[in-house]
Amino acid sequence: MTLDADGWRQVIGLIGLGARGRLTAVGVEQVRNAAFRGKLVYAVVAADASPHSLKKVVPLLRARRIGYAEGPSAAELGRAVGKDSAVVVGIVDAHLANGVRRIVERSPSGAGGGSV
Repeated sequence: MTLDADGWRQVIGLIGLGARGRLTAVGVEQVRNAAFRGKLVYAVVAADASPHSLKKVVPLLRARRIGYAEGPSAAELGRAVGKDSAVVVGIVDAHLANGVRRIVERSPSGAGGGSV
């Protein structure tokens, strides 16, 4: 289940805007902290994330019923937020999360992950 390249380009663009507006949490620890504080609305997990990183993030997202998509590479996510790489980017703004979710869900096959 994958989103086409144009769809991921749009998602990455929105994530970049969110990062500039401080509406995102970048990296495993920041995303976990935002989830524990109840601030996290949605997350995008890199397709090439290590199993260790996935074990730290995905079960928490599922337990907290936070939607997420498995998306572009860590390098692409990182570029969007001004880093070398980012295994996961969390979105803490509901409007931004809804925009990303709409792009992901309009894909004919969805984009994988846990849309909750």
